[in-house]
Amino acid sequence: MIRLGRVSEQTQQTEHTRRGVVVVGAGMAGVQTAVALREQGWTGPVTLLGAEPHQPYDRPPLSKAVLLGKAEDSAFDVDFEGLDIELRLGVEVTGLRPAAHEVDTEAGPVPYGVLVLATGARPLTLPGAEGVPGVHLLRTLDDAARLRPVLAAGSAVVVVGAGWIGAEFATAAREAGCEVTVVEAADRVLAGALPAEVAEPMGRWYAQAGAALLTGARVASVEEGRVLLADGRELAAGAVVVGIGARPATDWLAGSGVELGPDGAVVADEHLCTSVPGVYAVGDCASFPSGRYGARLLVHHWDNALQGPRVVAANILAAGSGGADAGADAEQRYDPVPYFWSEQFGRFVQYAGHHGAADTLVWRGDPAAATWSVCWLRDGRLVAVLAVGRPRDLAQGRRLVESGAQVDPAKVADPATALKSTTV
Repeated sequence: MIRLGRVSEQTQQTEHTRRGVVVVGAGMAGVQTAVALREQGWTGPVTLLGAEPHQPYDRPPLSKAVLLGKAEDSAFDVDFEGLDIELRLGVEVTGLRPAAHEVDTEAGPVPYGVLVLATGARPLTLPGAEGVPGVHLLRTLDDAARLRPVLAAGSAVVVVGAGWIGAEFATAAREAGCEVTVVEAADRVLAGALPAEVAEPMGRWYAQAGAALLTGARVASVEEGRVLLADGRELAAGAVVVGIGARPATDWLAGSGVELGPDGAVVADEHLCTSVPGVYAVGDCASFPSGRYGARLLVHHWDNALQGPRVVAANILAAGSGGADAGADAEQRYDPVPYFWSEQFGRFVQYAGHHGAADTLVWRGDPAAATWSVCWLRDGRLVAVLAVGRPRDLAQGRRLVESGAQVDPAKVADPATALKSTTV
């Protein structure tokens, strides 16, 4: 049986090296894949296709420095020409034809030897709000540019969604002096990410920062200058920012043979290979099986887009498709401890791992205090840690998750005990 994604025949290797690697998507995952290929010894052509006209840029600063006018952009410090990476910007990819080894674009087909899918995710839109003046998303550099004058003017802002992006935008808007109301359909903030007992103290941060938080509130409609809620309330809005989640940007793969999951993510294997030979997937657009957690994970965070490309690059070389030191034994499995951070309402929040509803939650410190953390245990092992202003807990907890070491729950619950000292 030939494993999916394996390029094994010598004739295929030669052709693939000649055509080179084409990376679709010029965000963090795509840029890092191209760079990692060069760093790890790929000598064939590398082409990076980006849908936006801008020089590839980092996204986290969009909700912070760029949005507040403290930085003009967040372009990656990468010398594409020096690395001999062909960068094609403003190229929207519209389809994939594996039999021809080509991707279709509005400018014509692009042949590939090996293909890497790194198209990221697109923010979900609010039904009925598309095209309404004053309604914004915050995903791209252009989105941030459109929102900067809104914040500079101190407009009254309604934020739809109290997830990570909603909290970060609300933080920036309050810093800019805007009146902010956050509307959340669920009964708490971060309902899709954290249990109620952890989300509850985080929900109090909104009022402390001077932002109004309305939970259990559904948007009925959005009109220019106002938001109407299902219970009849009306909110004045100089601008509406929608932050209700994102979905993998994979619609263009319909009919290509690349398997997609019910969430729209490319179904990658443990080597980040797809169901089509010679095609890999990485970053926000792809899910992968985690042996560590016994589940398939879809991780929409910066660190995943940084770590995955190194594995993809190593496995492209290992498949014998170019590079002096390639070899099948070098294939790597991708099974990270997921990590992300968020800066909101004057607090630095970090999370590492992956927890489930059945895991045991252990508090470290008082959630009413300025700093605290939470750990999740499963079968006596740490599987996840959330730290608010406690970076040492995060760093040590992450290493414990990676090691799978047994820990003493009583010691874990003592905030004065270093997490590295809780093993048994």
